[in-house]
Amino acid sequence: MSNQFDIAVLGAGPGGYVAAIRAAQLGFKVVCIDNFKNIKGRASLGGTCLNVGCIPSKALLESSENYERVTHKFGAHGITVTDARIDLATMLGRKDKIVEQFTGGIAGLFRKNKVTSMHGTGRVLAAATAGCTVEVRAGDKLETLEAKHVIIATGSAPRALPFSPFDNDLILDNAGALALSSVPKRLGVIGAGVIGLEMGSVWRRLGSKVTILEALPAFLMAADEAVAKEALKIFTKDGLEIRTNVKVTGIEKVDGHVSVTLEDGANAQSIDFDRLIVAVGRMPNTEALAADTAGLKLDARGFIEVDAHCRTNLPNVYAIGDVVRGPMLAHKASEEGVAVAESIAGQASHVNLDHVPWVIYTSPEIAWVGRTEQSLREAGIKYRAGQFPFMANGRARALGESAGFVKILADAGNDRVLGVHIIGAFASELISEAVVAMEFDASAEDIARIVHAHPSLSEVMHEAALAVDKRTLHI
Repeated sequence: MSNQFDIAVLGAGPGGYVAAIRAAQLGFKVVCIDNFKNIKGRASLGGTCLNVGCIPSKALLESSENYERVTHKFGAHGITVTDARIDLATMLGRKDKIVEQFTGGIAGLFRKNKVTSMHGTGRVLAAATAGCTVEVRAGDKLETLEAKHVIIATGSAPRALPFSPFDNDLILDNAGALALSSVPKRLGVIGAGVIGLEMGSVWRRLGSKVTILEALPAFLMAADEAVAKEALKIFTKDGLEIRTNVKVTGIEKVDGHVSVTLEDGANAQSIDFDRLIVAVGRMPNTEALAADTAGLKLDARGFIEVDAHCRTNLPNVYAIGDVVRGPMLAHKASEEGVAVAESIAGQASHVNLDHVPWVIYTSPEIAWVGRTEQSLREAGIKYRAGQFPFMANGRARALGESAGFVKILADAGNDRVLGVHIIGAFASELISEAVVAMEFDASAEDIARIVHAHPSLSEVMHEAALAVDKRTLHI
């Protein structure tokens, strides 16, 4: 194998593998270096997202939701099911098969696009305008290659609590939460963010008594306050116990279970769980890069400092995804990978971080893009709000999924859409209309004037846009 490349990509997650493929499409000679190993200890492309994150979690969410439909929702459709049981091994096997299909698919895409794949840990030894030197270590094997450009896409890792490391037996990270061999009777979750809510939802549906402990004073503070309030009501009614303003002070493993010590207001107490998921955030994978050696600039939290075009302080070295500023989201990383590859090719490309959608795949789903109502108030921006419930939508009623609403926030002066917030069925799909509208500076009136198919869930978006001007048609 030649050790001369146009572009070396460090990391084969959603940012890295997409960057490598797009660069190869543009005519560059590309190598993608990745050290990820799956739960079986084998090298696997796709990073956290495809192996132990986005894809397997959605597979388990769908399986657990199907079980809940059978046991709690089919009766309303006149369908009676008796003696419904869970075969967890089959459920996990289906999840693993989907993962293998997609990670194998990336290997196929690399072959199709003539991307060289190397397993190992890559780091930049030197960078100059003439090119970069990259070291690749795989066990005892050490190899050096040259590349004109480097794209760092090494992703992130789950953050452990300082007094309690992960063992993925009793104290679980996202990977451990996806691989439980039995349904725990009592499941604790520390952190009410995306991972905590999604994994808590999976195991609650399958029979666990789930308690979610959140340090922040209110639930889901990143979302719009109206959405957070509605979500808390629905999730609590469905059986999730969610406690906010909780400070966890200690975790102890005792006789095959976990004892969590916490302060809840003025009270100190301990709670016992059979398993504990810790989902308190993620940290960038930058330690193995030996940033000091190459002179790569990191911020105080360990993120690589980049400009608006993902350029680092080193010549010809870029960084994308979870290792840089902005939301730690797979789709954000992918689009940054495309933008950087095209930028290296001399094309104009960018990613608007203000228009990156967020999704939580609970039931109902939660999705949003742009500003929240509380952020607009704090900034003193005058706005108008329009909200419409799924309860008044024919398709939602027919589906039996009538919880939630769509909320549109528009500038009070020019009616430009500033934010869209959805809690309801298929919110992950509906949010794309909002992203397109905002990317093209659409007004609420523009959305109100678009013909939406009937009957469809998208009509709720239409009615919410009408509600901005207080002229809804169906309530």
